[in-house]
Amino acid sequence: MPASIAPLVLVATLFVLPMAQADNPKQPSDAQLIASAMRAAPAGVGRHATIMAMQPDGSMRTLRQGSNGFTCIPDAPATPGPDPMCADKAAMGWVQAWLTHAAPPAGKVGLMYMLEGGTDASNTDPYASKPQGNHWIKTGPHVMVVGADPAFYDQYPKAADPRTDAPYVMWADTPYRHLMAPIR
Repeated sequence: MPASIAPLVLVATLFVLPMAQADNPKQPSDAQLIASAMRAAPAGVGRHATIMAMQPDGSMRTLRQGSNGFTCIPDAPATPGPDPMCADKAAMGWVQAWLTHAAPPAGKVGLMYMLEGGTDASNTDPYASKPQGNHWIKTGPHVMVVGADPAFYDQYPKAADPRTDAPYVMWADTPYRHLMAPIR
């Protein structure tokens, strides 16, 4: 697969809501997508965030324009658990870099909320779309810090199979390393 297509395939696998036929009653409505996305962040953040949904071609469709600099994205049904996310502007730049295999923006620390938790295929490979075997890494409600100086992450565990009830680093040996900090 050409490298230029791989990010779109990854987006389709991880974040894109399946585009069902118009007559399929299981296709979520825009109101349901907005509600899912808003659950990713504290109410005060989600209420004023831009809500976007990924499309099959990798583009984003704005469901609601926001005013606070955060962008929330609904649950990705391709993963086994709920995982809507909400990110500030710097974190969205980091996400864009990850999706396009580009270097993350230097000197821009970002914050992401995933208050419904998340399910990841790998703690070491940022482009894994399926886990080895059936072992998904399930993290409960958490925030993520992205784009920090690499030395920041040195104080946290970086295990391939992390304890998800304490802070840990995901994708540690890549430019996309980030802190996963559970909140309860």
